[in-house]
Amino acid sequence: MANAGPGRLDLIDTILVVMFLLGLYLGVSLSISEKVPLTCAPSGAAGLIMLWRRRDQIVPKHLAGLLMVITVYLFSVLSAHDYAFLSKRFTGLLQLTYSMVIAYAMFLTLRHGERRQIARILLVFCLAIVVGCLLESYAGLRPISDAVRERLYQTDQVYDADLRDRILYGRVRPKLFTSEPSAVTFAYTHFSSLWLVVSPWRRKFLAYLGLVGLALIVLPGPTLVLMIFLTAPYMVFLAGTRPGQRTSVSRTVAMLGLAGVMVTAAAVFGSIFFAERLKELADGRDASFFYRFTGPMLVAFDVFRHYPWAGAGLTGEPFITNDVMNVYMNSPAFQAAWRISRVADVLTNYVWLHWIYLGLVWGVVCIAAVSVWLRLLGVPSVLYCWVVWIILGQASGSYVGPKTWSVMLMAAAASILATSAPVPRAAKRPPAPALRQEPRLFNPGPRPRPRPQPGIATT
Repeated sequence: MANAGPGRLDLIDTILVVMFLLGLYLGVSLSISEKVPLTCAPSGAAGLIMLWRRRDQIVPKHLAGLLMVITVYLFSVLSAHDYAFLSKRFTGLLQLTYSMVIAYAMFLTLRHGERRQIARILLVFCLAIVVGCLLESYAGLRPISDAVRERLYQTDQVYDADLRDRILYGRVRPKLFTSEPSAVTFAYTHFSSLWLVVSPWRRKFLAYLGLVGLALIVLPGPTLVLMIFLTAPYMVFLAGTRPGQRTSVSRTVAMLGLAGVMVTAAAVFGSIFFAERLKELADGRDASFFYRFTGPMLVAFDVFRHYPWAGAGLTGEPFITNDVMNVYMNSPAFQAAWRISRVADVLTNYVWLHWIYLGLVWGVVCIAAVSVWLRLLGVPSVLYCWVVWIILGQASGSYVGPKTWSVMLMAAAASILATSAPVPRAAKRPPAPALRQEPRLFNPGPRPRPRPQPGIATT
């Protein structure tokens, strides 16, 4: 059995969940062939094992929804321009299928876990990141971390802008065995926001704000602003809901108002703690922001004009290389001093990559297909999953990678766990004690009928 008991993960499942999270955190890739990388390899191995262990819990409609989504993406690949790039696009489809399958395996495992147990795993993982970053910054772990990074990642993937960190943050940001500091802050933001949804603690919002403050001190980075933004979809779409019940209008209005306050607080929060980064952005010197948001957005609009039907195709950067360079060179926000070695390295926002790869028509069709699949999975709020996916997409690329689709399906599992918590029932009144009857000393039995006496009439 995959479960040690009803609603709990056994030791093996717990290890596999931690291994999956570790794979998302590290982002290590293995090359199956020269053209097909196995991204987030530990997550892939853990996901396949989890899928095997949960094979008896795979619902036919879940599988039908997954096959429908993959079929829609296949048609989008076949609809894209210039079949000379068909091989590259099929490689992207293969990676996308792999990512969705292992993310679905993680969904099944989390869905059949116990809420407190899942929350504990996520919280421990976040605290482990904080402790590891403290050890790297103050206890001599950095040389070991750097040595491991050199073995795990290619040279062009290793972050080496320590001087920039000193200028913007006053110190070198911890990388803790990952390729760059943003990988640390992204994983911390993702896992802590899931903890906020899953945790049954009554004062979890205060604890969550504590996690935000702790991260600002130990592992600063603009991605942490997303932690505040991610409270909004939880409050609007999930907080206080139960299966089969509708949230009252007054509660919805209150949650929308509170979400607006949190979003405003996030904007103020970013302007205070990342003033130097915002100044660099205002001066047009922030290449990272341009490659993560402005540039991909401009390329997506250019794709809408030239390839509105099917876009560039999955992983279609080679097809639109010249278009990307023209868009960037004509943008006033782009500086000629910025060097571009690969187009894929300057399109690092998977939300805009969705539109770049699929175009306007197939982009809408694929969103509809994924939404139907989420409904078949039993997600209480499809909008919640999409909003979380969009928010975290501002800090991550690799549309066909496991990290992108794990964001979606882990949010789906967390929403189900959060809304399927049993409602506490009122204590039943004990039944009134029965009146005590005195025991009879003996049972006389039925009384005999009197015999008629001779000469006496009876009636």
